Amino acid sequence: MLAAPLPTVELNPETTPVAVVIWLHGLGADGHDFEPIVPELRLPSSLPVRFVFPHAPEMAVTAFGGQRARAWFDFNPAGGADLPGIRKSAAQIRDLIQNEIDNGMPAERILLAGFSQGGVMAFHTGLYYPKKLAGILALSTFLAEGESLAAGKSAANARIPILMCHGQQDAVLPMSLGKSSRENLERAGYTVEWHEYPMGHEVCLEEIQDISRWLQAVLGQSQ
Repeated sequence: MLAAPLPTVELNPETTPVAVVIWLHGLGADGHDFEPIVPELRLPSSLPVRFVFPHAPEMAVTAFGGQRARAWFDFNPAGGADLPGIRKSAAQIRDLIQNEIDNGMPAERILLAGFSQGGVMAFHTGLYYPKKLAGILALSTFLAEGESLAAGKSAANARIPILMCHGQQDAVLPMSLGKSSRENLERAGYTVEWHEYPMGHEVCLEEIQDISRWLQAVLGQSQ
């Protein structure tokens, strides 16, 4: 049975968008979580970008004692990554990408962003996607299956721009996890721009400014 389309929060620019950012929230949050970041990015009017913030499905989460929450996949601190859950959510995110393509946005103008669990999904969806995408923005996150990446990655996205940002005091996903993920990506042939900040599992103003500069560089290249 086909999964229902993911509900989304959408922010459209005043003029026709030249790019789309699909931004995936973290465990227990929802699509509204990163909605306030858009005006803080202060993107120029010459770069009108459409932002799509999907809500993850609700599911029982092991880390929350089985309580239901919005999650891209189950999380058990004592276990490994829930790869079946990751693959299921990736299929729904691919549907979102296809919806933007069907509405006239070329795949190479669609960028995936994600925080924490959402970053895991941005990596898993983007690195294996068969058409060239604009980039991957990965915040306070990690690569779920780094060891198998070299064998399964998409040739179309072998040179995809990647920005990773992480907090030095992150107690939820330690920065060492982010750094080891960056090393796995580099071993698989990817170029990764890395920034770290004196913060926890969160987002800070300096980071938002770095994200804005990176988005303008990546999305402004081929207008």
